[in-house]
Amino acid sequence: MEFTVAADQWVRLEQLEAAATHSVPVGLDDKVWQRVQTSRETLERFVDEGRVIYGVNTSMGGFVDWLVPVTMAQQLQENLINAVATNVGPHLDDRTVRAIMLSRIVSLARGNSAISTANLEKLIAVYNAGIIPCVPEKGSLGTSGDLGPLAAIALACVGQWRARYRGETMPGAEALRLAGIEPMTLSFKEGLALINGTSGMVGLGSLVFAQANRLLDTYLTVSALSVEGLRGMTKPFDPRVHELKPHKGQREIAGRLWRTLQESTLAVNEQETEAALAAEMGASAKAGSQPIEDAYSIRCTPQILGPVLDSFVRISETLEAELNSSNDNPLVVPDENDVFHNGHFHGQYVAMAMDHLVISLTTLTNLANRRIDRFLDKSNSNGLPAFLCRENPGLRLGLMGGQFMTASLTAETRAMAVPMSVQSLTSTGDFQDIVSFGFVAARRAREVLANATYVVAFELLCAAQAVDIRGNEGLSPVTRELYERTRELVPYLDRDVTITDHVEAIASQILAAPPAYRSEVLL
Repeated sequence: MEFTVAADQWVRLEQLEAAATHSVPVGLDDKVWQRVQTSRETLERFVDEGRVIYGVNTSMGGFVDWLVPVTMAQQLQENLINAVATNVGPHLDDRTVRAIMLSRIVSLARGNSAISTANLEKLIAVYNAGIIPCVPEKGSLGTSGDLGPLAAIALACVGQWRARYRGETMPGAEALRLAGIEPMTLSFKEGLALINGTSGMVGLGSLVFAQANRLLDTYLTVSALSVEGLRGMTKPFDPRVHELKPHKGQREIAGRLWRTLQESTLAVNEQETEAALAAEMGASAKAGSQPIEDAYSIRCTPQILGPVLDSFVRISETLEAELNSSNDNPLVVPDENDVFHNGHFHGQYVAMAMDHLVISLTTLTNLANRRIDRFLDKSNSNGLPAFLCRENPGLRLGLMGGQFMTASLTAETRAMAVPMSVQSLTSTGDFQDIVSFGFVAARRAREVLANATYVVAFELLCAAQAVDIRGNEGLSPVTRELYERTRELVPYLDRDVTITDHVEAIASQILAAPPAYRSEVLL
């Protein structure tokens, strides 16, 4: 099975993620190849006409004012990819590298980058062969494109640097030889076309966002289960009241909670609470048997997660627009018969989207952390035992230790919510004088997502424990499915055990399940 990149169509984030996850080969249709060829021919004609074009017959970056004859093109382009391949740190995992490579292929397939068909064929061949260039993850400014990450890929394609192939790390030249692929020979502008774009942050960011989107979706069911476990009231989710505050995300969250909890007998009907309190009313002020409202972490769930959902919609739109763009400089546009020096490589859109993702995930983590506290504090749990420890309390500590972990991760996550997209530092002789740090923002979002997943995993563990203590017969059909999936991994805890493996199992098997492969055309 192969993804075929067709002309004038749109790549969806879930398609990119599925292709990268399942190592699906990619191909281009004839119209795409023709467009790529036309762009290259247009550039070659401009060179013959003596036009001065950045990265073609000029140097690059801080040497932008140097003229370089096209007879030195190969040396200039190879010098470029070697000079900027300065990333450091651990190497990105195979799936992320595939996503980045595929993002670059999609952008080049737009046919405005003037790469030769021969070298685009070789980039696709490297991807399809399963060669994974070694890409150190730290060091990208994310502004003249993701130069460092993409240069590591380009170096492997010209037979330099290192790559993973068939489970082994080896010189790039050896990986190409074993796969039967001739190294690229770069002509004018081609090194620039391979590295001067936002494909690094788009590839990584798309994977992070897709997983975050699944986490949010599952978290709505976790939220409903927590409402049941804490004996929360359902009326605050009534769609009629949310018509009075017309935020789309808030309405959608409230509606889903309302529908999910309709058949639950563990969640509380507010009218019953009101009737019970009315019967207790006397001639003097006194404490009632129960509150008329729930705490914010239950009652305000639509108002808290609604903005998260709205942000996710905008993040998805931003990433997809960037994925489906020509995002290098200069662009050679056959339809206009012209070359455009531009700033499409600048990653501010993606950087801000990733910062918004971090803020959204931190908001979700804050909410989960507060609910965990309510589960474990007997004064706030509507009748649950302290630390959800029903059997032998005091001798046992119950789930007390899990809160240590979640409080730590929540604090760590909050500290990472300072935006990267405003941290610009000038570089390159003040040529790159305002930068996005989009790739760094995507890496940070990946780490925040991991933290959020663990905190939600422990909330789910607490919710399952709580409904077992109350009697799980009253669960709604939707929450029962999630409860039973949880119980397949984690038993009811009537003795103290190390819960690390339980949390890891919930995080990986329920909250971070990989996407299924779907056979669809990419573009």
